[in-house]
Amino acid sequence: MNKIQTLRPRLSVVMFALSVVLISATGFAAFANVIPLPDGFQPEGIAAGEGTTFFAGSIPSGAVYRGDVKTGTGAILVPAQAGRNSIGMKYDSRTGLLYVAGGPSGKAFIYNGHTGANVADVQLSADASFINDLVITRDAVYFTNSSQPVIHKIPLNEDGTLPNPVKSETIPLSGDYIFTPGAINGNGIEALPNGRSLLVVQLVDGALYNVDAVTGVATRVDLGRGSLINADGILLQGKTLYVVQNFLNQIAVVNLNQDFTAGTIVDVLTNPGFRVPTTLARFGDALYAVNARFDTPPTPDTEYEIVRVLPKQ
Repeated sequence: MNKIQTLRPRLSVVMFALSVVLISATGFAAFANVIPLPDGFQPEGIAAGEGTTFFAGSIPSGAVYRGDVKTGTGAILVPAQAGRNSIGMKYDSRTGLLYVAGGPSGKAFIYNGHTGANVADVQLSADASFINDLVITRDAVYFTNSSQPVIHKIPLNEDGTLPNPVKSETIPLSGDYIFTPGAINGNGIEALPNGRSLLVVQLVDGALYNVDAVTGVATRVDLGRGSLINADGILLQGKTLYVVQNFLNQIAVVNLNQDFTAGTIVDVLTNPGFRVPTTLARFGDALYAVNARFDTPPTPDTEYEIVRVLPKQ
């Protein structure tokens, strides 16, 4: 065996060891790119919890799955319950409470994010409703209703705890807001840094609105010739808004101006693993989108998953 042949296996071992060190240092390979959910789960919402914990909800059963984006493993936290649905959801780290939009039930469900115990359920509307998504601010939780031109509000105490009794308010949407009867209207919702305004996106026509959280007066955000058709869940990071466009299998990236009255769609994120994604959460530099697979007839064996996406730098 010549000297070069002797060095090759040693060099291979060194390169392998170096790659392991680099992967461990960056943490890049430590996170799964696809996280399986239980077969037949029919998910829609996802929420970031503490550390690397995430929550995902089942549309027809109301069940909530809690997992870890680092290990890709998890288990059912809230079991399926008759008369409950889980659509959009958010976790409040101040109190450990998980808030869930209850879809056609017209309710909001509130769970202990550690034990899964039911804390409260709040009837937001007695009329035909689809409570779709929500956002938590310093002193309130706001919900979209895709079947009515309103948003719903659950006031919170100054420390984020629930008042006793828990009450809700309905805020009619006005101004530029266009409501299309029989369609899925207001969907994703986010709060602006001032705490007094909200961003609400319309699935039916792709419009984005800046909404006064007190009066409900909506001002359409100028996107130029851009459209957010099929908009579902949204995520605001600074002045960047990520918008899941479900049946288009993509996430639009919108750069907003200083006062959140105008914006430009600057990028579109795609992934071969997308199968009608609906909502997203952020962990570190990565986005995690849940596949609802609305184009696939659900069966007990239908596979569902969460897909990791890295925004372009």
